[in-house]
Amino acid sequence: MDYTATQSGFRQQPNMRVRNSPVDGTDGSQLFEDTSGVASGPPAGYSNQQAGLQAAGFSGQSLLSDPMSNLAMAYGSSLASQGREMVDKNLDRFIPISKLKYYFAVDTVYVGKKLGLLVFPYMHENWEVSYQQDTPVAPRFDVNAPDLYIPAMGFITYILVAGLALGTQNKFSPELLGVQASSALVWLIMEVLAVLLSLYLVTVNTDLTTIDLLAFSGYKYVGMIVGVVSGLLFGRPAYYLSLLWCCAAIFVFMIRTLRLKLLSEAAAEGRQVRGARNQLRMYLTMSIAGAQPIFMFWLTYHLIR
Repeated sequence: MDYTATQSGFRQQPNMRVRNSPVDGTDGSQLFEDTSGVASGPPAGYSNQQAGLQAAGFSGQSLLSDPMSNLAMAYGSSLASQGREMVDKNLDRFIPISKLKYYFAVDTVYVGKKLGLLVFPYMHENWEVSYQQDTPVAPRFDVNAPDLYIPAMGFITYILVAGLALGTQNKFSPELLGVQASSALVWLIMEVLAVLLSLYLVTVNTDLTTIDLLAFSGYKYVGMIVGVVSGLLFGRPAYYLSLLWCCAAIFVFMIRTLRLKLLSEAAAEGRQVRGARNQLRMYLTMSIAGAQPIFMFWLTYHLIR
C-alpha cells in the first residue's frame, strides 16, 4: 500500500480500478447471475414424489384388477345381504313392522268417528269389520277396525294430563311423572299378557292378534282423559260422573266388539252360543270388558283431590 506524506501526516492513496477489468473473476457488466439453465427442469424431489405416486396408483389399480380381490368383495356383499335379510325376518316375526302400517292408516274423519263411538256406543248397530278379498280394510275406511293411533295418542295425552293434575296439587316432579307413565305401561302389558294366557287356556279359535288386543286395551285412555279433565275443570263430582259414563261406554264397546271376535267360529257356522266351551268364551269377553273400568279408576283416582 502506497502512502504519501502531507502536511497533516500520511494519506492513503485510492485504489484505481481499470475499466473493463474483471472483479473477483466475474464479468463486471453482468449484474445478476443467470439461472435460466437451472430453472428449466423440475426439482429432483418433485420428480421422485411424482414417481412414487404413479407407482402407488399402479399398485392400487393392480389390486382392484386382482380376481381374488373381486371375489372377496362379492363374498362380503353376499354375507352382508344375507345378514340383513335374517335380521329383517326375525324382527318381523317378533315385531310385524309391515302390519303396523295398517293400524296407523287413519285420517281425521276416522279419528272423529272413533272417538264418538268410544264415548257414545249405544246407537251404533253394525259392529262387523269390513273385508276386501279376505283382508280387512284400512281403519280409515271402516270405523269398526282397530287402530293404534288413538291408543298411542291417548297414552301420551294421559301422561300430559296427569302431569298437569299433579302440578295443581304441587306434587309435580319428573320422577313422579316417570313413575306414572311406567306404571300405566306396565299395567297395559300385564293386561294384554293376561288376555293372551286366557285365550290359550280356553283354546279360543279367533283372529285376534296381539296388536288387536293392544289396540282394544288402549281405548280406555280416552275415557280416562275425559274424566281427569272434567275433574280438573269442575271438581271431584264431575270426575266421578264423567268417569262413570266413560266406564259404561267402554264396557259396552268392548262387549260388542269382542263378542264378534271371540265367538267368530260359532257366528260363522250360524248357530247359537251354547255349551260349556262357549260359555267360557262369554265369561272371558265379559271379564276383559269389566277389567277396563277397574283400570280406568285405578289409574286416575289419585289425580283428583
